[in-house]
Amino acid sequence: MADAGNNKNPQTTVDGNTVVAMCLSRAGVDTMFGVVGIPVTSLANRAVSLGVRFIAFHNEQSTGYAASAYGYLTGHPGFLLTVSGPGCVHGLAGLSNAAANAWPMMINGHDRYMVMISGSSDQSFTGRGDFQELDQIAAVKPFSIFSTKATDITKIPTSVFAALDWAAGARPGGTYLDLPTDVLHQTIDQSEAEKLITETLTSRKQNPIKTPTINHSDIQKAVELLKSADRPLIVFGKGAAYAKSENELTNLIETSKIPFFPTPMGKGLLPDTHELAATAARSLAIGKCDVALVTGARLNWLLHFGEPPKWSKDVKFILVDICKEEIELRNPYLGIVGDAKEVVGLINNEIEKDNPFCSGRSDSWIEGIRSKSKENVAKMEVQLAKDVVPFNFLTPMRIIRDAISGVGAPAPIVVSEGANTMDVGRSVLVQTEARTRLDARTWGTMGVGLGYCIAAAVAAPDRLVVAVEGDSGFGFSAMEVETLVRYQLPVVVIVFNNGGVYGGDRRNPEEITGPHKDDPAPTSFVPGAAYHLLMESFGGKGYLVSTPDELKSALEESFSARKPAVINVVIDPYAGAESGRMQHKN
Repeated sequence: MADAGNNKNPQTTVDGNTVVAMCLSRAGVDTMFGVVGIPVTSLANRAVSLGVRFIAFHNEQSTGYAASAYGYLTGHPGFLLTVSGPGCVHGLAGLSNAAANAWPMMINGHDRYMVMISGSSDQSFTGRGDFQELDQIAAVKPFSIFSTKATDITKIPTSVFAALDWAAGARPGGTYLDLPTDVLHQTIDQSEAEKLITETLTSRKQNPIKTPTINHSDIQKAVELLKSADRPLIVFGKGAAYAKSENELTNLIETSKIPFFPTPMGKGLLPDTHELAATAARSLAIGKCDVALVTGARLNWLLHFGEPPKWSKDVKFILVDICKEEIELRNPYLGIVGDAKEVVGLINNEIEKDNPFCSGRSDSWIEGIRSKSKENVAKMEVQLAKDVVPFNFLTPMRIIRDAISGVGAPAPIVVSEGANTMDVGRSVLVQTEARTRLDARTWGTMGVGLGYCIAAAVAAPDRLVVAVEGDSGFGFSAMEVETLVRYQLPVVVIVFNNGGVYGGDRRNPEEITGPHKDDPAPTSFVPGAAYHLLMESFGGKGYLVSTPDELKSALEESFSARKPAVINVVIDPYAGAESGRMQHKN
């Protein structure tokens, strides 16, 4: 029997998994997306016990896409947790996609990055072929702006908060935190862990990112350029959407009466139906404008690099971007480094100092844009009004558009991917609220759909989420419909089933030759694939539709239920075009 005088309560010890979870909780992390397994299963469980919601996926690629979209929609960091080795490699899809598309995360009003956390092999076995051994720091380097490894349990707090706080410039990317197996298994007194976390928080940099200083003379130059322009145009993209600049843009556009158009994920900052929207007259707008204010959008392939023949050779660009290097790369007539919301707000202030200028509703430039828009919309509506069966892309897209519009406010978040499906959807589906469209973005990444859906449903639980997917794009992450059912997320997935990539076998007879000519075409899937039954196998609702009335009924029922559903829409396999609108690339 122990001496009563020495019978003191021993210190409670915690392992590395718990210390990481404690750090995340203290940092205010509320959601993490991941795939559990060796060595991070306990980390996920500890995080949940400390108040972090963990959304478990089947595949790290979809998980990474979800983490990046979650940050875009909420303004909070998107966290991705993966296992070691191949799990880390799979997670690179999301990390690289976030970097290429410049989707930042946000903490306390400052840009941050998608944070990828991976377990890794035991440090003592490095170089000896340990289970899932990989130099993960080297693997993530091309896709991350900062990476760190916690080499000891006492290093976990500084490593976690460094991954959160580190910044190396304004253009967003991803950060990476490596957690070796042996470190996760190490133990420490709980009081010591709490002390280390508190000390790290106390010394933590609260404002690690330098806010760009906006030169007032540049604001004045921008206003003068817009005032003196004969044919001004405003273009905005997902960077402006992320900056929540819809009020500032609305003020500027409705004060100046300058026509505008958004890039695909800028749709909704102002309603697509706005009288000054030039989306339906895009070719005329970019081909004839003499001054273009471009904010939160890059002059990359989506905007034809800002070059002739799509743009006038004499156009003067006012380029607003958070990244100085981006502006230097594009070499605009006037570049302003700064946040879209702040810069547009300053432009508004400058305009309001004097008599507000206005292009005038009768101005020939505005009338030309308006006339061309009405003409093109009318032509499109003639095609949309036809009930074509077997379905082409336009008939079901019109029915979906009308069903989404009928939901009212808050508007559903629309997720879209696929070549023809996404291209047609960009023209037909109408966005009336900011940040209600997610698609393949700058990189044109297929497979993002279900990850984005899950992120959207978690980030905005009051909104219905509607995915409009090509069957090829859906196939990348189709297994995540089980995740939708498991968490009972209000997501309706609409699959345009045309039997393959671009529409199945489109080969010319002379191409069908060789010893394997009887194999299915490289673009073909199983005809009549029953995608709706996949959802039903997990307990969700599935619909198979091939007529307008069937589709309308399925949409009405599924939208009303707000439960996981897949609507399998049978499309004529010859309705679309190979590579959609990018046939010149393939």
